[in-house]
Amino acid sequence: MAAQAEAEQELDESLFRRDGLPPVGSLVPMSLQHVLASFAGVITPAMMIATTCGFTQEQETAIIQVALILSAIDTLLQQFPLFGRIGSGLPILTGVSFAFLPAFQAVGAQFGFSVLLGAELVGGIVAILFGIFYSKVRSLFPPLVTGTVIFTIGVSLYPTAIKYMAGGAGSANFGGIYNWIVGLITFAVVFALANFGKGVLKLGSIFFGIIIGCIVAIPFGMVDGSEVLSAGWFSLPQFMPYAIEFNPAACITLGVVYIMVNVQLIGDLSAASAGSMDRMPTEREIGGAIKAQGMVSIISSFFGGLPTSAFGQNVGIIVSTKVINKWVFGGAAFVFLAAGLCPKLSALLLMIPQPVIGGATISVFGTITLNGIRILVKDGLTPRACTVFGISVAFGIGIAQVSGSLAGPGMPEWISTIFGTSAITPCAVMAIILNSVLPPEDNTPEQRNLKPLRNGGNGSSDEK
Repeated sequence: MAAQAEAEQELDESLFRRDGLPPVGSLVPMSLQHVLASFAGVITPAMMIATTCGFTQEQETAIIQVALILSAIDTLLQQFPLFGRIGSGLPILTGVSFAFLPAFQAVGAQFGFSVLLGAELVGGIVAILFGIFYSKVRSLFPPLVTGTVIFTIGVSLYPTAIKYMAGGAGSANFGGIYNWIVGLITFAVVFALANFGKGVLKLGSIFFGIIIGCIVAIPFGMVDGSEVLSAGWFSLPQFMPYAIEFNPAACITLGVVYIMVNVQLIGDLSAASAGSMDRMPTEREIGGAIKAQGMVSIISSFFGGLPTSAFGQNVGIIVSTKVINKWVFGGAAFVFLAAGLCPKLSALLLMIPQPVIGGATISVFGTITLNGIRILVKDGLTPRACTVFGISVAFGIGIAQVSGSLAGPGMPEWISTIFGTSAITPCAVMAIILNSVLPPEDNTPEQRNLKPLRNGGNGSSDEK
């Protein structure tokens, strides 16, 4: 009996290692909580692009299907790198991302979906080249820059969680009391299990919180199973459902956007690795992650889909639970793949009310922000670091919160598309520029003034 208990404990410990197969009882809830936390994030960008481009119901269903399948492919590549080079081999969950959405909506509305797919293909090539030559530009992304970007990623996710808890942006009952009741109950369950639970209940707090939240939402009429009954059992995506066209302006715009989203991907990878494995990702790991994202983007353009990136909410789960086993993420990828091939399963996941998703994920977003702070303070909050951090965050958050601040008379539309729709892009660009132009800490007047104070405070630098 003792030997059996010891064996079970060893299996459970495999959750906190990259290799080894955890027991099914631990693996399933760990995988499903990643799926439930990100499923809405996977399908919502596809739905919004479908609306922008005037898709029919059949076309919208197809783009959602491709989004789920591509999310599975990218996540599998990140866990099991192809040829050891395409994919990161790090604990991360990737999928069709909101990060591309504003630029894709602008291109889709102006040029149409065929041009969007052409620009997506070019963007994928740009991403692959960026991944190949990442070692040459790595000096642009020291911990000061990545920590600042990670902090901004966490802060920028807060409104997303609140919108979910309030019922979902654009919903008829947005901000209604029943939405908040369901969202807050879900949050309370997740919080209680994460802080007072033990074993699987503690590690699977998101999963169990969503299950209970869905049960609570039933009396309020938020759960409708009619779509599950009418959905089909099996469907394959269609190759080249749309023509692929190339427009120079669209290609250049999305090429720049891809680089900025890859900076965000670097931040997410750094946050996940630092928070769960106490180390930063290597050049090969980051380069592999970016190349995988680029390859999936190219595949997506031929199947009428959208590009992928890392999910911030899942980074929060990884950092909170420290569960990094590759089979946990592989299990989540399998669910995405099954949902993409089986419309009935995807309809089942679509039943989850948005207040439940918001209540379950808001608790993990703060973890991302704090992890960014941890990276920042690792080498000390020197005057130079505070300057880079403070100004970069001010530009990023400030521009994002003032709608239309980059869309006035004479302002090129591409600038507004790239820099005016997300706090992360202007923050990342400003952090890279400031870190590059400011002199090293030892050459700053502030640092020269601090040194004598640490050696006695009398203005002399001689050690006693």
